[in-house]
Amino acid sequence: MTGLSPRHRLLEVIGLFLKLGAISFGGPAAHIALMEQEAVRKRNWLSREHFMDLLAATNLVPGPNATEMAIHIGFVHAGWPGLIAGGVAFIVPAFLISLALAVIYVRFGTLPQGAALFYGINPAVIAIVLTATWRLGRTALKDRRAIALSAACLAAALLGVNEVAVLLAAGVMGILLYAPLRKSLPAWLIVAWGPLTVWLPQAVVWLDDRLVRLALFFLKVGALLFGSGMVLFAFIQRDVVSGYGWLTQQQLLDAIAVGQMTPGPVLSSATFIGYLVAGWPGAVVSTVAVFAPSFVIIALIGPWIPRLRQSPMIQAFLRGVNAGVIALILAVSVALFRSAIVDVWTVLILAVGLVALLRFRVDTHWLALGGALAGLAHYWLT
Repeated sequence: MTGLSPRHRLLEVIGLFLKLGAISFGGPAAHIALMEQEAVRKRNWLSREHFMDLLAATNLVPGPNATEMAIHIGFVHAGWPGLIAGGVAFIVPAFLISLALAVIYVRFGTLPQGAALFYGINPAVIAIVLTATWRLGRTALKDRRAIALSAACLAAALLGVNEVAVLLAAGVMGILLYAPLRKSLPAWLIVAWGPLTVWLPQAVVWLDDRLVRLALFFLKVGALLFGSGMVLFAFIQRDVVSGYGWLTQQQLLDAIAVGQMTPGPVLSSATFIGYLVAGWPGAVVSTVAVFAPSFVIIALIGPWIPRLRQSPMIQAFLRGVNAGVIALILAVSVALFRSAIVDVWTVLILAVGLVALLRFRVDTHWLALGGALAGLAHYWLT
């Protein structure tokens, strides 16, 4: 391995992550498991201990974990060019597939058959969201303090408090509840990161340009995405649906479905949403904006990884943020539930989906496909 040229290493990174981006269904845990199998076991690019250190680092900073792992591994194997290439190669397949689905959706989504597909997919999506909430909640809400904090965040979210404010307040409360107050630069850098991303969209509010607003909105999301990709949809629900009025509740549900049906990172839903709002330029701008913070964060945190893992304040901040994440996912579930569950048939699809996920651990893309088939069956029967 040591005799390989930098160009050869870079091509290896591109080849691996293009492949993983095209075949990795099942969410971040499945994506990371594939990366461990390919980069650690098969190719021996890094040790398992090094891999686990990098994984711990991705859990301590905002951004999509699987994409950040691709960026980390690319840097380990091919240096700075690999850092860029690993992340981009992992994102590109999902971007292209999501863009193609968006074009098809805009052209054919209003046909009866298209509506029938999403009629069945949407209850399956609700099952996916509720199951993710349950599994994340079991990990994040380990004591009464975390449960109480999550309940307070849920109440705030349902009352319309800004999602960024909810997450930052939850993080600060986590520090107060779980860590002694003492100076810790990395922790307060993370706390200060949020107000900056709240201010950015307001800085150009006078520009009535959808591409600019899309870029700033998804930059904010990418910079504040702790815990789960599902939090993306909480931000979209408030700003893009209720705030700007660019999407309907139904279109948001359909965007979630696309994110579950495509391989690669769930945040590829940004591509779909960007296309619905502003055509292919919107798809490109949204995709670049939502993933750009991950590249910047991973490039900056390398020297901090040992301190981040050992900081009680960082750990406490994240415990609070994770409680807030559960609340935000639940809040968006409540809003979407009314659009997706409309009759007995959709209730049945939801119930079957929950059993399939919780009891049999069916992969989410198979559940989305099953929901689509159920929707078509309902259309043919009625």
